[in-house]
Amino acid sequence: MISLQSLFGKKDVFYDLLEASAAQARKSVQALHGLLSAPAGSNPSLETFSASRREDKKITQQIDEALCRTFITELEREDIAALATALYKIPKTVEKIAERIVISPERVAGVDFSRQTALMDAAADTVVTMISELRSKLHLERLKVLNDELQKIEGDADKLVLDCLRDLYNSGRDPITVIVLKDLYDLLEKVVDRCRDAGKVVSQIVLKNS
Repeated sequence: MISLQSLFGKKDVFYDLLEASAAQARKSVQALHGLLSAPAGSNPSLETFSASRREDKKITQQIDEALCRTFITELEREDIAALATALYKIPKTVEKIAERIVISPERVAGVDFSRQTALMDAAADTVVTMISELRSKLHLERLKVLNDELQKIEGDADKLVLDCLRDLYNSGRDPITVIVLKDLYDLLEKVVDRCRDAGKVVSQIVLKNS
């Protein structure tokens, strides 16, 4: 017998899963913060980042399965899928950064990443807030405040990467270190971009349903 509940869907299931995905994305960013601020000579591991990415992938698959089983959803199906994809890209990008640090720790020793981590933390926190408030029908005024915060963070990240590259190109470091750090700076900025992309999907959802 076909269950009406499975056809029409449990009201909160997608909110629960999206919030879990956002929390996992923030967890990966916090782990990266710890890795980038770890003292020289420490023995970093990729397991935390791999586990976070795997868990978020699992959540994304649960969202896909729920969409297949559910006939009617409170949010548009395409929006749910787009938001799940945008959120998954955050821990995936974070894992790439961790991989590069682990394979060449001597190249990043002594480099100050505190400004990048502060921006990533702020962006991830803002995304978590936006998604948690979707459940309670995020209002346009509140959306504008949060979206403006994300846009400012993203703009600050763009400026920061240019400043870092300017300093790097004039630092006199060996070419391999320059390449390694440029790659890291670009990826760190991309984490903020991924958060902005998730926020953009939330904004589109709220505008559609306002």
